[in-house]
Amino acid sequence: MKKLISLLIVLVMAFGAVSFAEAEKPVIDPELIKAAQAEGELIIYGSCEEPYVAAAARRFEELYGIKTYYQRLSTGEVQAKITEEAGYPSADVWFGGTTDPYNECAKEGLLMAYEAVNAYDLAGPMYRDADGYWYGIYKGILGFMVNTEELARLGLEAPKGWKDLLKPEYKDLIWVSNPNTAGTAKLIINTMVQLLGHDEAMEYFVALDKNIQQYTKSGSGPSKKVGIGECVIGVGFLHDGITQILKGYDNIGLIIPEEGTSFEIGATAIFEGCEHPNAAKLWIEFALSPECVELADDVESYQFLVINSAKQPAAVEPFGLDPNNVIDYDFEDAKANTTKYVADFFEALGAAADDRFKTE
Repeated sequence: MKKLISLLIVLVMAFGAVSFAEAEKPVIDPELIKAAQAEGELIIYGSCEEPYVAAAARRFEELYGIKTYYQRLSTGEVQAKITEEAGYPSADVWFGGTTDPYNECAKEGLLMAYEAVNAYDLAGPMYRDADGYWYGIYKGILGFMVNTEELARLGLEAPKGWKDLLKPEYKDLIWVSNPNTAGTAKLIINTMVQLLGHDEAMEYFVALDKNIQQYTKSGSGPSKKVGIGECVIGVGFLHDGITQILKGYDNIGLIIPEEGTSFEIGATAIFEGCEHPNAAKLWIEFALSPECVELADDVESYQFLVINSAKQPAAVEPFGLDPNNVIDYDFEDAKANTTKYVADFFEALGAAADDRFKTE
């Protein structure tokens, strides 16, 4: 009898603990949902891969009955578009893409602050803007993707780090993205400034330019050409390389630069002056839920998720990438100076900023 009573007490205590935990979990205001549904529409600019944007938009519409439209644009394109629209944006929210352009837009007053209820589930304070201008949804490691077959055919070793990319034998073998259109490229610029110092970084880019075959419009552009051999060495996010490997390109090698590397925080945000502000706020809550971010795995987007209760994509595990093996990236410096650093980059290249810089 005593054992039975003890068991009942344990069960009651356990049930009480679960109930308390559930009670403590924040709940989205039903009035926000009603107001969002009354607006009836949401327009998204997505800067992650299009299948992920499409899946997230479709699920949001299914959940809330709000007609949802999306357009896939690189972060640079979104930044240019909403800057030109000057507070009268043609979309409501931004989804995906690295935070350096988000920070530039926040600085210019182009994003709307919102204190999200679901932000409680973020893996740490670094994964959100302190004032609520953006929230992180995933993390990606910057590195190299190489075509191992092409390197073997050419009798070349794979680069081990950033300095190796300057070797003359890599002339016309390297692809990176265009800082005018891709947030990935802005992150690369900021990374080298933080690793080398400003002046040395600009000298580095001038030297690196001699080996660049193409500057792609999108940050994921290089990764998509490595497996087919059109690009031999691509600089970008390693999860994009994993996507290509899992599509069957087992000739791709992934490299984390030995001098250190940085990472992106893929974000989501609301545009200041948007037409559907309540639907936009509800989108932020949805975007910060496991239900949204776990869609990435279903559509071959293999970033590390920064939502505590979300399940990490199983496909990434065999590659042994450590999302914490990165430099202490200075987000405040990037927030304050990215626009200047990009301008300095193009000034340093001068006439070398030619038709290799793709915008289509």
